[in-house]
Amino acid sequence: MTSPLISVDELRALDPQPALIDATWNLAGPPGREAYDAGHLPGAHFVDLDTEPPAPPGRGRHPLPDEATVTALIRRTGATADGPVVVYDAANSLAAARAWWILRYYGLTDVRVLDGGLAAYRAAGGELTTAVPSVTPSTFTATPGHLPLVDAEGAAKVAATGVLLDARAPERFAGEVEPMDKIAGHIPGAVNTPMAALLTPDGHFKPAADLQHYFATHGVTPDTNIATYCGSGVTAAHTALALTTLGIQAPVYIGSWSDWITDPTRPIATGRD
Repeated sequence: MTSPLISVDELRALDPQPALIDATWNLAGPPGREAYDAGHLPGAHFVDLDTEPPAPPGRGRHPLPDEATVTALIRRTGATADGPVVVYDAANSLAAARAWWILRYYGLTDVRVLDGGLAAYRAAGGELTTAVPSVTPSTFTATPGHLPLVDAEGAAKVAATGVLLDARAPERFAGEVEPMDKIAGHIPGAVNTPMAALLTPDGHFKPAADLQHYFATHGVTPDTNIATYCGSGVTAAHTALALTTLGIQAPVYIGSWSDWITDPTRPIATGRD
């Protein structure tokens, strides 16, 4: 199995050169474009997680973008259906994982995330640029459905019969605080596996053996019926990426908590258990 993660050294050795995408994004700002303009990997194209990929208004704060949007985005990076694509962000791969998931869902087959992001590149002596690359647009056409997803009903079924992983911080899972959505809590039966538990202090994913042990202690095995969710589907993609490094495919609930709470008949749980 080819890992969906790539190191700085592996990126430098890639031949042919990949389509390189800077997906830097910050939930509370400043805008990722400012960081890109200040310095990015040579040859990288910027993708704005908030304003470029989102679809027309739909359920959840970060609805799945439509085919036309993704087609235009991918074409302008020069990426082709089976050519290498590498996505990165500032450090922790949160935004890069969301971009990875979207690109894979819409048909790109060889997409990898730079482990540790721009911070790892700089730590390895890599020089940044402010130049915006030019490229011959590709003829790629996005088609949906290349990765599995679930809706609210599907997430509830997984919570009842398998393991539904909630990637938010423990205090949000417990309903103790809720900085983003109108209602606090979690989907009944969900298991909390916060994003921070998957990473080293410098933003790299923990070694595969550590991730495997961590998920196993939360009921996840290769044969478990699982799915991931979070607040709006972004961090859930990060969990899905971590699981993919272990050879485990996890459907993502795209609407996540911000969609779940739009129906007042859906049950809500609180507490850390």
